[in-house]
Amino acid sequence: MSKQEPGQPVKPANQRGAARLAAVQALYQMDIGGAGVLEVVAEYEAHRLGQEVDGETYLKADAGWFRSIVAGVVRDQTKLDPLIGSALQDDWALSRMDSTVRAILRAGVFEIIERKDVPVAVIVTEYMEIAQAFFSEDEPKLVNAVLDRIAKQIRGDQKKKD
Repeated sequence: MSKQEPGQPVKPANQRGAARLAAVQALYQMDIGGAGVLEVVAEYEAHRLGQEVDGETYLKADAGWFRSIVAGVVRDQTKLDPLIGSALQDDWALSRMDSTVRAILRAGVFEIIERKDVPVAVIVTEYMEIAQAFFSEDEPKLVNAVLDRIAKQIRGDQKKKD
């Protein structure tokens, strides 16, 4: 969760970053607690995005971007998981990974596939930064490697052109 100075305008790009972070948190919550997509999206939009929760202020987020990531990951999970699984090292299994890492990878892969208007480099960097916010060990490198492999599969060499 990032702090925001009062009265400081939030740039649209930052609102997308905040939406990505909130989407990862919502996907994690759904994975752990078994809550439904409509319930979780409604809770985030009403009580978290741009709100203060337990003394922390959530950044104002692009609610449409947030909604599209969460709903898209839930809708496409049966396509996303095998793609992620094929990009992992042989000794890694998606089902045995930390729920937060799974949420980050699913959201990142969803954007690589669906948001062709967003450069791969932006997507990979944003989700790697989210991984760094939660982990200090190998997880950010894993997120980078997996998203990079899948981006090359899906979008070819676009990353080099960005």
